[in-house]
Amino acid sequence: MAHSYVKIWVHAVFGTKYRQNLIVPEIKKTVHQIIIDELKGLGCSLMAINSMPDHVHILFLLNRNKNIAEVMKQVKGGSSYRINQQDLTPEKFAWQVGYGAFSVSESVIDKVKDYIKNQEMHHQKLTFQEEYKRFVELHGFIFEGDTNG
Repeated sequence: MAHSYVKIWVHAVFGTKYRQNLIVPEIKKTVHQIIIDELKGLGCSLMAINSMPDHVHILFLLNRNKNIAEVMKQVKGGSSYRINQQDLTPEKFAWQVGYGAFSVSESVIDKVKDYIKNQEMHHQKLTFQEEYKRFVELHGFIFEGDTNG
């Protein structure tokens, strides 16, 4: 085959360290823009982003020359560095260790985009911990709890 065709949509979810409510409305757009800038720098195209005070959801197209581990390391590390550099939070900002990253079929992109857009509505019914446990189990993993760090 002369050409390589790669298109991998990723729905990533990651939380603040100790699930602190640090992404307050006053900084939410700035935090989103920082994450968007990190993804752009990695050559990943963002489709959707939204957050709650203690976690973020992003839907992006993975750069065919990158792997998910290096993208997530840079997005989380680069964004926390810039959030701290800009003094956006009263205390040191950090993301929780780990993340969820799940492949998304082209046929359900709009559904996932709507899910991310409507985070506030979803979290009236369940906590981040409950939501994350559901995602993990839906994708065939055994949820092992949370160390908070």
